[in-house]
Amino acid sequence: MQANGLQIIGENFNATRRVKATSPRIIEEDGRAALKYIGLNGQEAYLDVTSVYPEEKSQRRKTQITHIAQAMRIKDMDYLNWIVMAQDRAGATIIDVCIDEIAIDPAERHDWMKWIIPVVQKMTDLPLAIDSSDPQTIQAGLSVYDRDHSRPAINSVNLEEGRGDLIPMAAEYNALLFANASGRETMPSNAEERVENLNQIMAMMDAENIPMTDRYLDPLAFPVGAGGDFAKHYLDAVAMIRKEYPEVHIFGGHSNTSFGLPQRKVINEAFCILSVIAGCDTLMIDPVLNSPDVFNRFHMANEALMGRDEMCMNYITAYR
Repeated sequence: MQANGLQIIGENFNATRRVKATSPRIIEEDGRAALKYIGLNGQEAYLDVTSVYPEEKSQRRKTQITHIAQAMRIKDMDYLNWIVMAQDRAGATIIDVCIDEIAIDPAERHDWMKWIIPVVQKMTDLPLAIDSSDPQTIQAGLSVYDRDHSRPAINSVNLEEGRGDLIPMAAEYNALLFANASGRETMPSNAEERVENLNQIMAMMDAENIPMTDRYLDPLAFPVGAGGDFAKHYLDAVAMIRKEYPEVHIFGGHSNTSFGLPQRKVINEAFCILSVIAGCDTLMIDPVLNSPDVFNRFHMANEALMGRDEMCMNYITAYR
């Protein structure tokens, strides 16, 4: 990333990620099944998925394989390293790590988080965002995080019961803190509700003296295929937050907006550019699918054209 460029949160290390059992990438041979991928060296490589691949052909149409969870279970370090380093090389500046679906039992999930954080820290120098629906799983990750290596991030606090505990946790561990606009019981229905929910969280962070530049606010991006106004609600909220809080970071799960649509890369690219125009300085995307270079170039040019880059010095430094 260029100096003064966007921050990019790589979203790909998530145990919810699935591939259809009928995918042509699944190779069957001698009673075994493997997921084919192109490794970091450019050569074909394979993740063994035999244990989660249905023997009955009739079941394969219904089955989706959680490939990252599978790689963790069988300790396939090559595949896990590929997931991490492909994002690092593509231009991610933070790697999000979410392992929730690997286990239902909280204690087992905590153990997995304690295992995976040191593993990923050995693979990359980038900061890791510890991501979970369970604050105690986040605590487990923080307890083993090597803060001499990089700063951790917490993903994420909101107004739901119990999530507020993450704010003093961020202060204790000197962690960057992500906050999303979810309400106490419901999702926000418009831009104003998103901003109001985040205003409440900002007050909670004020009480714990979280530095403004350590705060990452997420107004929540919903699939545009499910509601024609959803993208506009998000973009309007970004503009309102940027005006009220010029020092904070603003991001979102930008690829969420294309969920269920064909050619998702096209929607993602347009939405990310609109988000930067509205005031986002951070994007949470698949950096392998949607190249951060595209958005960084646009961001640097946009800052110069809008008069926010004095004498175009940042642009000149980046591209001379």
